[in-house]
Order: sequence, then C-alpha cells, then structure tokens
Amino acid sequence: MKIPIRHIRDVTVILDADLAVIYGVPTKRLNEQVKRNRDRFPADFVFKLTSEEARSIDASRSQIATLNKGQNIKHLPYAFTEHGALMAANVLRSAAAAKMSVFIVRAFVRQREALAGNDAVLRRLAEIDKTLLLHDRGLRDLYQKLLPLLQTPPDPPKRELGFHVRERTATYRVKRRHP
Repeated sequence: MKIPIRHIRDVTVILDADLAVIYGVPTKRLNEQVKRNRDRFPADFVFKLTSEEARSIDASRSQIATLNKGQNIKHLPYAFTEHGALMAANVLRSAAAAKMSVFIVRAFVRQREALAGNDAVLRRLAEIDKTLLLHDRGLRDLYQKLLPLLQTPPDPPKRELGFHVRERTATYRVKRRHP
C-alpha cells in the first residue's frame, strides 16, 4: 500500500480521506474524533485546507449533482502531520489504527531519510564544486606559464647577401721576457 504523503504549507502531511482508508474507518468518523478531541490536535498536528489548497491537490470529492458549478468541495479536508496521524490512531482505538500507526511512522521515517540523503548529496556536490574551482584556477595558472613555451619561436634573422665588412677587435698580448 502506497501512502500519499504531500507537502502543503511547507509541511509533510497526509489527508484525512487517505488516513481514514489506512486506518479502516470512514473519513466522517475520523473527522468526528478530531473534533471531539480537539485538545489532542494542536495546529502543528492537523489543519484544515483552504479551498484553493484543496483544489490544487485535486482532493475534491464527488458530491451530489445539486451543488453549484465549481463548488464540488462540500467539506474541506484535514491535513495531518506525522504527529497528527499518530494521535489519530490513539483516538480511534481500532485494531487497524494501532497496526497502521506503526506503518505510518515508518513511511514518514523513510521520507525523512530520503530527504536527509538528498541533503548529503547536495553537500558533497558543493564540496566537489569547490575543489573543481581550485583545480580550474591551478590549471589556468599552469596554462599561462606554459603558453610562452608552446608558441613557435620567431624565425632567425636572414643573412644579407653581398660583401660585408665586420669590424674585428684584435687583442694583442705582449709577451714579457723574464731575465
């Protein structure tokens, strides 16, 4: 069974209808228990979606045909955080709820581990990027130093044709005679 976990308002949540299916109870009964035990469900455990949020996640439930056009969401769904999903298992007190609460915890833990793995990969990529920038700088310096050696040497000057007098400086050594 795949649990549809979503991100709404920068929080990881599961919707009431999905949680009710997991716990084997009607959505109406789950929401009744939330309302009856409101003190166990603070705002960081459960919150009601706005109409726009409900439409954006396609969480609308089919209703009777007498609703006006565009008003197919009669009751806005609740969104349960990890702690809210566990608290719902406690207030429902069904065998399926107790069994599935363990399953829910494991699903949230797996998701948290996957996100932590992504963070580790991003940190490692940043380290590699920094190292590559250092290597790139070093290679540019090396290239600048090798560039003069890679250029072809200029052609030697050509000898002029014809007779040329070269001035020579003669060095004479005077030999001394020793008596």
